[in-house]
Amino acid sequence: MTVSTTGLELPTRSRTLRAAVEVLSSMRFSITLLTVICIASVIGTVLRQHESMNNYVNQFGPFWAQVFDALDLYAVYSAWWFLLILAFLVASTSLCIARNAPKILVDLKAYKEQIRASSLRSFHHRAEGTLDEARADVLARVSALLAAGGWKAKLQEREGGVMVAARKGAANKLGYLAAHSAIVLICIGGLFDGDLVVRAQMALFDKSAWPGAGLLRNVPAEHVLSEGNPTYRGNILVGEGQRGGTAVIQLKDGVVLQPLPFDIELKKFLVDFYPTGMPKRFASDIVLHDRDTGATRTATVKVNEPVQHRGVMIYLSSFEDGGSKLKLRGWPLGGGTPFQMDGEVGTETKIQSERDGQTLGLEFTGLRVINVENLAAVDANGGTDVRKVDLVNRLESHLGSGAKTRTEKTLQNVGPSISYKLRDAAGQAREYNNYSLPLTLDGQRVFLAGVRETPNEPFRYLRIPADDADGLAGWMRLRGGLNERALREAAVQRYVTRATPADKPELAEQLTVSARRALDLYAGIEPVRAGEPAVGGLQALSGFLEASVPEADRERTSDVLLRILNGTLFELLNLTRERAGLKPLAPDEATQAFMTQAVLSLSDAFFYPAPVLLALDDYTQVQASVFQVTRTPGKTLVYLGCLLLIIGVFAMLYVRERRLWVWLEDAPDGGGTRLTAALSSTRQTLDTDREFEQIRDSLLAKESA
Repeated sequence: MTVSTTGLELPTRSRTLRAAVEVLSSMRFSITLLTVICIASVIGTVLRQHESMNNYVNQFGPFWAQVFDALDLYAVYSAWWFLLILAFLVASTSLCIARNAPKILVDLKAYKEQIRASSLRSFHHRAEGTLDEARADVLARVSALLAAGGWKAKLQEREGGVMVAARKGAANKLGYLAAHSAIVLICIGGLFDGDLVVRAQMALFDKSAWPGAGLLRNVPAEHVLSEGNPTYRGNILVGEGQRGGTAVIQLKDGVVLQPLPFDIELKKFLVDFYPTGMPKRFASDIVLHDRDTGATRTATVKVNEPVQHRGVMIYLSSFEDGGSKLKLRGWPLGGGTPFQMDGEVGTETKIQSERDGQTLGLEFTGLRVINVENLAAVDANGGTDVRKVDLVNRLESHLGSGAKTRTEKTLQNVGPSISYKLRDAAGQAREYNNYSLPLTLDGQRVFLAGVRETPNEPFRYLRIPADDADGLAGWMRLRGGLNERALREAAVQRYVTRATPADKPELAEQLTVSARRALDLYAGIEPVRAGEPAVGGLQALSGFLEASVPEADRERTSDVLLRILNGTLFELLNLTRERAGLKPLAPDEATQAFMTQAVLSLSDAFFYPAPVLLALDDYTQVQASVFQVTRTPGKTLVYLGCLLLIIGVFAMLYVRERRLWVWLEDAPDGGGTRLTAALSSTRQTLDTDREFEQIRDSLLAKESA
């Protein structure tokens, strides 16, 4: 029997209904729906689901973000069109089964023993011969051979002979039913375990999604589902030492709350590390408090090792900060006194900008105690831009020569870091990420202060050299000294005194003018051209050279100007140290390395958009675990469907249905038995040829000469 690919013909007078049922039940329609489902699943896998709209706008732009939103691509698996296609696929595949199953079942019982003996000679695989044995003996031998080979046979006595009809490989047809039944079961299980039941409950019991924010206990009852909800998939955030029993189910238009029959208390979040500092194990020690009985149960939830309680699976989805306590030191970049402040991750506060008096919103977004980065040596000739220092391969792949390839990795824990956002009055925010300990990059100990405009961008890092005490204070004092006119003038006079030759005192006045001009340009006090805003940094000196010095003299003049600037900044550094009660630095190799990086970083600091830099002094870490809680009764259907799909595919691919007919009749001369055999198979393969050769040799083993 050949499986039909056409649709089911409904006996009705309505041509429209008959055509619709025929299309719906056709195999081509089912395959088309299955292809669309697969494409949609790929989109749902590649495109991160249920993100904020701002992230999609940043990633795709306003136009395409709205187009994708209209197509529900940000929540593919709960989109109306996806569920509709899934329902049609269930209906179409079920009709395919209903159309072909009766034929298959009938065919499984049929041996087709009514075939005419003369038609056996038209088969591709056929054999004929005359045996010396009597027909009864040949029949007994043929029956024994077929039984030993696993064939199921049926005899039909006819006038003049016996027809033996046998079959083998019936699992091929059963594989068709198993594979198609598997698709139906998987789709039904997927529909049941999706948010279709949640939305049905919302429609039946007048529930709605909650678009707002705030504490869960303040959410109105119309946004809370029943505790007896048969299927759901939500997340619950629990901090160390805290407990929670309400999961959040994310929908396209907001969230709904799902009460659990128990509370989850997080005792401790655990992370084990490899010697390199890379994490190797995440686990959460929890206590489950049953609301009905008051009984408690301790358990440990690990990644890929969930815990089941009262029909609910608890997975360790991720971990976050649970409100760590921070002690911070604020360094005003426009000059001013450093200040101490306390913070807590997840909270907000206000700070005043000394640069322009603007009030900024400060949002503490995260604390990372361990940061494992790739600190393989960076090629000194790579031309690294210090304004865009990044870690984990980005030092070279983003900033260095495009011809370089990175093969070496040096993984190292570089210590804690904090992240925060500064939001202006217009609501625009930049995100900052600062490491609390200095890193050794290119042989220099530097602090990294990162900034990015949007979450989709990598952080760009400002390299601040560590001082002789391995801290930020030296660079910050130098930065503050640039903003004080008296200190700048004192540094100029001290530099001129030391740099003017004793035999040429007349050069002092000219050197004073040059040093003052270079330092004022670098400090952003004096504009390059009159009427233009001051820019500051090395870019100001470059603009001055382009505007005031002929091109032929620029290289020589720039060398002189940089030597004057470096010398003046060195004197300014020592003046700030003396004012702080510290000894002046000697002009040795370590000081030279510090000054080289300081000149670059002070210049780059003009591009740093924040008026203040926050450094982490101390912290008390509080971890939180994000648990995914699921009640999925449909998974049994999905697992059963997967098993049937495996069985069905293997049965259809690797099991060949074969039918064998053997006709036995008395030889014309009355001296033996005439045997005619034929074999048919669903697939003509080399295995079929070899199998028939073996059968032919066995049947005709006693052929008369």
